[in-house]
Amino acid sequence: MASRALVYILFVSALTVVSVHCNSEGDALHAWRNSLSDPKGILQSWDPTLINPCTWFHVTCNGKNSVVRVDLGNAGLQGPLIPELGVLRNLQYLELFNNNITGSIPAEIGNLTNLISLDLYLNKLSGNIPASLGNLKSLVFLRLNNNNLTGSIPTGLIQLILYGNLSIMNVANNSLAGTVHPKKQTRYAVTTIIQDPRAPK
Repeated sequence: MASRALVYILFVSALTVVSVHCNSEGDALHAWRNSLSDPKGILQSWDPTLINPCTWFHVTCNGKNSVVRVDLGNAGLQGPLIPELGVLRNLQYLELFNNNITGSIPAEIGNLTNLISLDLYLNKLSGNIPASLGNLKSLVFLRLNNNNLTGSIPTGLIQLILYGNLSIMNVANNSLAGTVHPKKQTRYAVTTIIQDPRAPK
């Protein structure tokens, strides 16, 4: 009887941990939804009363009900990215291209260390590229082109090109300063960095 009770307690504890984890991700995504204008009604299914966001459209989860993908390209969304997105620690793909996303890229995006692809191109983002993006050791694709970004490319991102997994970094059509080598032959592939040719040197 005691062993059965122990198994039950462990099971309930595990469910509690999963529930809290999923709720924090759902809370973050719902807070983001509340900061956005959604003229096409793309985010109507983002219901915060559900136990987790895995049943929401444009959200994909893994087997542990943790968010691994958010697909909102060409969605007509208007508004900012928010720091709360940094709690999506298992996120691998953040696809937000061709919207009207404004404001700066939150430094908290650098917490998403499982990101493989970060596609924020064709938006209206401004400010600097945060140095924290250099923490994204799993990143393979980074597309920030066609925004209003300023400043220089953080050294950490260049390090990801030289020594990490980053294969494509497109930052063209911004107002970024500095130059980088256009191509680097790696053991696996040709790494390409595309920068605005009009940028100040």
